[in-house]
Amino acid sequence: MECIFCNIVEGKSEAEVIFEDDNLIAFLDIQPINYGHTLVVTKKHYDNFLTVPSEELTHIINATQFIAGAVKRSVNADGFNVITNNGNSAGQTVYHFHFHIIPRFNADFNFKPRFKNYATGGMKEYADSIRSIVSKYKDIYNG
Repeated sequence: MECIFCNIVEGKSEAEVIFEDDNLIAFLDIQPINYGHTLVVTKKHYDNFLTVPSEELTHIINATQFIAGAVKRSVNADGFNVITNNGNSAGQTVYHFHFHIIPRFNADFNFKPRFKNYATGGMKEYADSIRSIVSKYKDIYNG
């Protein structure tokens, strides 16, 4: 399956590039939530957040922080979101790891989250389940 982000990295598809180095490329999203919406993409193809090697992830996070500041200042945004969608149910449509930097303005962000409440004992049950996976795989954590 052809990857549009790989095509951009290889120069086969056009993009409005904001920043580029040996490991990543940042360009404007063609379907922005707000003008200035920028994607920061690894040059190597990784499907999602969980498959990016830690040293590359550190580099892309630092670059995203730098680029987010430039985006915020350039469009005079009141704030911004930095997000990554991982999996179809999370809204991922291009299966090549990337961060979105979305400039936000006080007048445009009327997000009202629908919080859930844990049933009695439910919070401990979820925590125990997550802790068991963390314990099982903690030897591969490089932090």
